[in-house]
Amino acid sequence: MEDGTQHLGHCMVDMKELSASPEGLSAAGVILTPKLPQVEFSLACNDLVASGRDRKPNALVQVAVIDPHKQHLVSHACTEIVEANKDPLFLTGVTFPSEYPASPETLVKLSVYDAKDKTQESSSFLGSATFSVGDLLRAKDERLTLSLRSSDGVCTAGTVVVSRLKMGEMEEVDVDQITTDIPSQKCPLVYESAHHSCTDRENNPLTGPVFKNPVCKVYRFQTVDSKWMLVREQMEECTLSFSIPKQLLALYIQEDMSRVQDLKELGDLSPHWDNLRKEVMTRYAGIISSYQETLAEMDKINGCSFKPSCCKAQKSLEFIPINLHTQRMRVTCPKKTDAFYDIVTVGAPAAHFQGFKGGGLQRLLSRYEAEKKSFSTAYQCIYYSPEHTAKAQEVLNIMSLLQPLITRLVDQLLQAAHEHSSPGLRDALKHLSDKTEQFVHTLKDELVKSALLALHAAQPGYVSKNQKSTRAQSQHQGHTNQTNDQNQNPIQGLPGHSPPTSVTETTVVCNNVEGTQTTAGGEPLSLKHQDTIPHHKEYDEEEWDRLWANVAKCLNCVIAMVDKLQEEDNTKQDPVPEHQLADVITSHNPGDWREQLCPLVTRLKDCVMEVVEKAKRAMTFVLLQEAACSIPQGFLLQQRRDIVFSQALAALACGFVMRLYAGMQDKGFLRQLHLVGLVAQFESLLSTYSEEFGMLEDMEVGISDLQRVMFKITEAKSDDLSDLQPLVCGRRDHFTVEVPLPKLVFHTLPEEIKEGKLLRVFPVLFNVGINEQQTIAERFGDISLQERINQKNFETLEAYYKSLSEKVPLECLPCFQTQTDIKELLETLGQNVVAKKKKNVEILWTAGTICRRLNGIRFTSCKSAKDRTSMSVTLEQCALLRDEHQLSKDFFVRALDCMRREGCRIENVQKNIKCRKYAFNMLQLMAFPKCYRPPEGTYGKVDS
Repeated sequence: MEDGTQHLGHCMVDMKELSASPEGLSAAGVILTPKLPQVEFSLACNDLVASGRDRKPNALVQVAVIDPHKQHLVSHACTEIVEANKDPLFLTGVTFPSEYPASPETLVKLSVYDAKDKTQESSSFLGSATFSVGDLLRAKDERLTLSLRSSDGVCTAGTVVVSRLKMGEMEEVDVDQITTDIPSQKCPLVYESAHHSCTDRENNPLTGPVFKNPVCKVYRFQTVDSKWMLVREQMEECTLSFSIPKQLLALYIQEDMSRVQDLKELGDLSPHWDNLRKEVMTRYAGIISSYQETLAEMDKINGCSFKPSCCKAQKSLEFIPINLHTQRMRVTCPKKTDAFYDIVTVGAPAAHFQGFKGGGLQRLLSRYEAEKKSFSTAYQCIYYSPEHTAKAQEVLNIMSLLQPLITRLVDQLLQAAHEHSSPGLRDALKHLSDKTEQFVHTLKDELVKSALLALHAAQPGYVSKNQKSTRAQSQHQGHTNQTNDQNQNPIQGLPGHSPPTSVTETTVVCNNVEGTQTTAGGEPLSLKHQDTIPHHKEYDEEEWDRLWANVAKCLNCVIAMVDKLQEEDNTKQDPVPEHQLADVITSHNPGDWREQLCPLVTRLKDCVMEVVEKAKRAMTFVLLQEAACSIPQGFLLQQRRDIVFSQALAALACGFVMRLYAGMQDKGFLRQLHLVGLVAQFESLLSTYSEEFGMLEDMEVGISDLQRVMFKITEAKSDDLSDLQPLVCGRRDHFTVEVPLPKLVFHTLPEEIKEGKLLRVFPVLFNVGINEQQTIAERFGDISLQERINQKNFETLEAYYKSLSEKVPLECLPCFQTQTDIKELLETLGQNVVAKKKKNVEILWTAGTICRRLNGIRFTSCKSAKDRTSMSVTLEQCALLRDEHQLSKDFFVRALDCMRREGCRIENVQKNIKCRKYAFNMLQLMAFPKCYRPPEGTYGKVDS
């Protein structure tokens, strides 16, 4: 090809320049509404003359822009190859996005080539033509017919026709002819006027401040009725690729530092437990230091908003999702409303830096839990099941939320009393009662009581009843066994705890001593594993019951006083009957409500604080024991889980924001959002063999952990882009992502959402491996992981639909041309999930269809979201054009090839590895399902 032309992709522009927007609604519009392209045009050629007169050319057009300052060519776009046709009409158009520095004076050079093969590496130049953007805009019907000049500048090699395209506006033009894939079949090219326009802001789906660096492609495809549709792909990066992981890292650091502080506040512990505490705190310090270093490295990165696949194993970027992009397909058909289809592509969330020699999270966690009891033996601590450690964390979190909330409600109650407001008093009391009862219910858990006893036994100077009994029996009767009552473990009955160890008179059980103990005979004995808490006669087991019961009693006193005050207010002339709790109510001036309530609510706050302090120490001690018997594997697994979750959450937040912006004007969608929530369907193409087996195990846990995430929509402080960035808050067991919206947009939302209702997302994962490694797994390996994942997530999807159909009218769901009932689709999916069919990609197709029908968020992943993902996305887009927009079956393969050869996905490959080749070889592709194979000439051996 001509010198000076090269593939440089598209101009990458930071969307911060949009912040200079006018006031009011237009400001929100500028921020949230995508700009339309400045100009788009299609290309066709007539009477091309091939280099060999006896053959028809395999034509393609290279489009370059002449830089007015440097006077050299910059490659801008390329059409597909139309084989053996001297009058080719190209399906791939040319677009100049709004961000592109084009003007009416911009010069465009069209160079036509005859491709000898599909790799385009061997092509002969036929001719070229040059025009300005202004020429096209001023031309009649906005169409130019230009003569192609050969390399000598004299001979005419044919003509090229440039026609302006308008999304949402189909124009009538003269009838042309185009050869389809079927020989000798002609199809008329007809553009019909559309009676609608989707260029108005109110008809456009919202985009947002988190998306940047758009790459746009435009096509025209023929429908079954010989008309034409315009299709635009737009791929963008997402700022959440970096901002979400950075926020998570800060929260991880904060949580672990808080955990260290809680451990310090446990007070004095026996030497054994104190040493364990120090070791655990050292481990936490290591994680905190590592996360702080990673965060510092990420803060040094400026301007980047995606992690290329070649950096997937880079330690400083291990929390960043791989190659996260959004892709939107917009379709304009004659006399129809524009349609939009969104998808998020991201590399499988996995810990690539740590590697997969031992497997992924799912296998590592299962093995860890199985071996945890032996760890507890080595560290002489109680084994708590995952359910109990989760419960301990839950109790801590609920207390941290409810205790300040109760304090605020008490203040509200006193304020209402000060204002002598009966309605305010009733409302404040109702909320205070609800939250205090929830608080008491949380603390009645048996785990809290047993943990308090365990903490008491771990304090300095504690001697177990077993030890005292052993000494007494040694003096009087020698070798006799302890009674069952003396060995009774106060938490033995709790599920998840180890069975009690048999203790004899030669075994000294004491948590305060480490190493060896000495028998009555003076011989050293090794200390047996202490997985039972010894009973201490000085410990008052009923003290805890009295403490939380006091909270309830204090609340009852407050309720009684409020009732009394309101009764006095309502019946001022009648004598007030003596109340049954008068003995705890001090007599005050009947007119001063605040003065009479103050001592009672102060007592309530004091009781709550006392309970919180004790329960916090008890639950912290449970987590200390869990952490102690987790050393060191548990900490490594937590780091791996943090990494995988960070990648998964960044992708989910990106998808949620994209789906929210697209559905802001859809009342049915917003109703579904706050009543039920959204399904987030992750499609994975990983194989169940070798390293990808471990990646899938990581991904399964990461996607499952997204169930701990809620979303909340808030009103932004301003319309500045920095105030519209999503924020993450919470801790590992529960995170909330806050999505700010401009004021005028926020006030159009349903009241439930504006009031801060937390919005749920239901993540589901379906995996079908399609490459040559999956062939090996199916013949000689194990695919049970894939089968289990698909079955489990099918059940989740089915349960979601059941809940949705009970709470939301099905009219709220989007309308599709295909009328297949969702129940039928679910039945089909269920049948495919249990079918023993190799590479059953119908599972993915059906799951994706159900997701779109349910207003869900679509994700597609492979190892790097670059090659297999590109095949899947383009196939899904063409299937949507066929099923929803009547794409002609004769154009299906051509459309697929256009998108794969010159569409956004090949640009994604270019961005990742600086090469326009999918990372496949011929041998690999023989194992692929046919519809997932790229066009000839677009793949080869490259570093991915």
